[in-house]
Amino acid sequence: MNSNYKVIKFKKDKFEKIDDLISIEEPLEISIKYKDQNEWVTRSVSITMRTPGHDEDLVRGFLFNEQIIQNLNEIDKIESIGEKVGQYKIQNKILITLNNSKNINISKIKRDFLTNSSCGVCGKSSLDALEIIKKEKTSNTEPKLTKEIIIKSPSSLRQNQSEFSKTGGIHASGLFSSDGKLISLREDVGRHNALDKMIGYALNKNEIDPKNQFITCSGRLNFELVQKVLMTNIGLMIGVGAPTSLAIDLANKFDMTLIGFVKEDSFNIYTNNQKVIVN
Repeated sequence: MNSNYKVIKFKKDKFEKIDDLISIEEPLEISIKYKDQNEWVTRSVSITMRTPGHDEDLVRGFLFNEQIIQNLNEIDKIESIGEKVGQYKIQNKILITLNNSKNINISKIKRDFLTNSSCGVCGKSSLDALEIIKKEKTSNTEPKLTKEIIIKSPSSLRQNQSEFSKTGGIHASGLFSSDGKLISLREDVGRHNALDKMIGYALNKNEIDPKNQFITCSGRLNFELVQKVLMTNIGLMIGVGAPTSLAIDLANKFDMTLIGFVKEDSFNIYTNNQKVIVN
């Protein structure tokens, strides 16, 4: 979603007024509704800045990736609520009604999930939020990728971004098969939101096949992005930029292959090179 803005552009030693397409950023308040001792309770769990659109995919991915739910079947319904506000007349509140409350730890939700996705882990209120729920490792050897597929995936991601070509200011995450085919893609101004949207969509469509798939993200790779991908059991992740030290440590812990700085003729493998075909 984007809008026209008047800007002044400097190019070739002169200024000119032009119309420019800018990606829209709006807040989204995510609340959950559940039964507690036969009483319905509604809690706000997060306010995130996002690009409006695919909000249901965003909240599916967010609740699953943060392990507020273990299965999408625990969601009874998703509703956009509240008045349409702002110049774009958008509903900026979403309510998820859960039908299984036995796994919900309310104190953990209140402590860990009041976050701003543009910041990621640094926006969480406690270092306890870094404790990862996942226990099992990813496959140590699958999927297998060729050098050509690794190098091609970021350009394939960008070529299929509808919003990036218009605004140049939006992130994307894509799910790829091991032969390089793009399966699903989602965009957002927030890297974490783009990944949540893509995973939420793929889960809802039953498209996740960890041993035959990988995920490519625009931008750098940090701890929280790696953690979200690990929840899908996909063990190979590619980023256009560099990973952080904590992202590398986490990937190592779960045998994930982490690849960054992908360019036309080069890339860096930071962890577990067994999934890259070197011949």
